[in-house]
Amino acid sequence: MHRRTALLGSAVVTAALVAASLLVGEFDISLGTLLTDPVAREMFLISRVPRTLSLIFAGVAMAVSGVVMQMITQNKFVEPTTAGTSQWAGLGILAALLLAPNLGPMPKMLIATAFAFVGTMLFVGVLRRISLEQQLVVPLVGIMLGAVVGAITTFLAGTFDLLQSMSAWRSGGFSGIVRGFYEPLWAVVVIAVLVYLLAHRFTVAGLGKDLATTVGLNYDATVVLGVAMVAVCTGVTSVVVGFIPFLGLIVPNIVSMVLGDDVRRNLPWVAVLGVGLLLACDLIGRTVVAPMEIPASVILGALGAAVFVLLVVRQRRHVLA
Repeated sequence: MHRRTALLGSAVVTAALVAASLLVGEFDISLGTLLTDPVAREMFLISRVPRTLSLIFAGVAMAVSGVVMQMITQNKFVEPTTAGTSQWAGLGILAALLLAPNLGPMPKMLIATAFAFVGTMLFVGVLRRISLEQQLVVPLVGIMLGAVVGAITTFLAGTFDLLQSMSAWRSGGFSGIVRGFYEPLWAVVVIAVLVYLLAHRFTVAGLGKDLATTVGLNYDATVVLGVAMVAVCTGVTSVVVGFIPFLGLIVPNIVSMVLGDDVRRNLPWVAVLGVGLLLACDLIGRTVVAPMEIPASVILGALGAAVFVLLVVRQRRHVLA
């Protein structure tokens, strides 16, 4: 009962953060100016609403992606940035810049998604050659693969003088989001709904291949479908807002500790907490060094790294107990 009350409280806090995100910024916008000042109203619609919606969509995308990755790998430490998915998407963005510098956002998203899909399938293929019982080895494999891909991306970007172009992806900030730029993120809402509708498949897949196959699930098809959904979320998010680390690690683990591993039951709370956490990081970045900004990804990266270490310590204590 207390845990459910805490979740409901977090939903209320997330709603408050949404309101704060709409009103906090260098340009003075309040409920009063929205009613009386046409300039404030225009700024609200051009900048604040798109930024807040992009935060909501990106939070949902990366948190839901974390749930799917953890189910299909049966590992609580796996999410797009610890599986190398985000780094492969970054390499896809660079490939698009190299092959066709004037390419529009949609083709870039398709290329980034294709790279993310191939890279994640490579990660899954590597996992099948090692024992999934080695819980701590799995994310290290993904981090290692992601580091290699990231190093290749940086080398190629430096070689072809594209480091500045790639900095937007690395920063993972929302300061440049305006009307007309964030709309592709609606695609991740569709993916989130599909994940919810197929949640029982991912829950069964999380039991492992042998048991899932025994109860009639096409395990391999479910894994490919899950990887495709994660690749779309990561590819679209990477092109629009950039690199968002560890959100898919922190939120699903918190919800799982409270509610268990039923994907369909957890998903709404994962989405709410994912949005709340990303909004909180963005608001901190907007206010602590105003009028400058710290990208939300920087704050999220520091927080996520600490949570990752805590989860590793918790897992080690559980194994030794």
